[in-house]
Amino acid sequence: MPRSCDWNFFHERLDRPAVAVRLDFTDYEAEVPQHQHRQGQLILALHGAVTCKAADGLWVVPPNCGVWIPGGVLHSNQVTANARLTYLFVEPGAATLPKKCSTIYVSPMLREMILRLADVDASYSANDHVGRLVTVLLDELALMPKEGLELPVSNHPKISLITAALTANPNDRRTLGEWASHIAMSERSLKRLMVQETGLTFGGWRRQLHLVIALRELAGGATVQNVSGLLGYESPTAFILMFKKALGSTPTRYFTQ
Repeated sequence: MPRSCDWNFFHERLDRPAVAVRLDFTDYEAEVPQHQHRQGQLILALHGAVTCKAADGLWVVPPNCGVWIPGGVLHSNQVTANARLTYLFVEPGAATLPKKCSTIYVSPMLREMILRLADVDASYSANDHVGRLVTVLLDELALMPKEGLELPVSNHPKISLITAALTANPNDRRTLGEWASHIAMSERSLKRLMVQETGLTFGGWRRQLHLVIALRELAGGATVQNVSGLLGYESPTAFILMFKKALGSTPTRYFTQ
């Protein structure tokens, strides 16, 4: 039976600018309950995908990206069954990194440095070769651009109701007007509330939800045809067009580049 992780052991064990740990989730539970770290944490997906939920959003971590979680932020993780992850824990103040959770691009060079750090003794000193590697690694991490893979969420009860329904059934194609009637609001009021609570229009928010789900499912091994059906697209071609418009490439190319 997969076991739960001893997170305190992983991230509190040494006082170093950065420490990296590899995990294969065939050996661990797929869902990590809500927790927090003293250090900031970068979750890097080597294979498969992980979705991270915090108070104000949901982030997906497909290959070639990582999600940055600042120290002290409560969050939970859900990983695909085939996930292999590397966690990079960064001491507060060791690098200039975002103050909020963010999905960021991870360059091939940065990825290899993180993997190298995960393979060496974590009791390094600032002036040895590992210490110098960490200095460059953190400088590179601070330069990485953010990716648009966040789904804003809201605690407002009416928006939460819509979020829960569409997350459970992403192929639900009810219009804004139909949702407004369902939750006893005017369409104009719901339109305004959606932007106020999430920063996105209803249509934009639903497309972002579809993108997050698509990335998670595709990274987990689902086919384009299956994901297209899951999300309620009329055809795989329509889904591919949405994906390409959002991320600049087709699903196949995105996961092989």
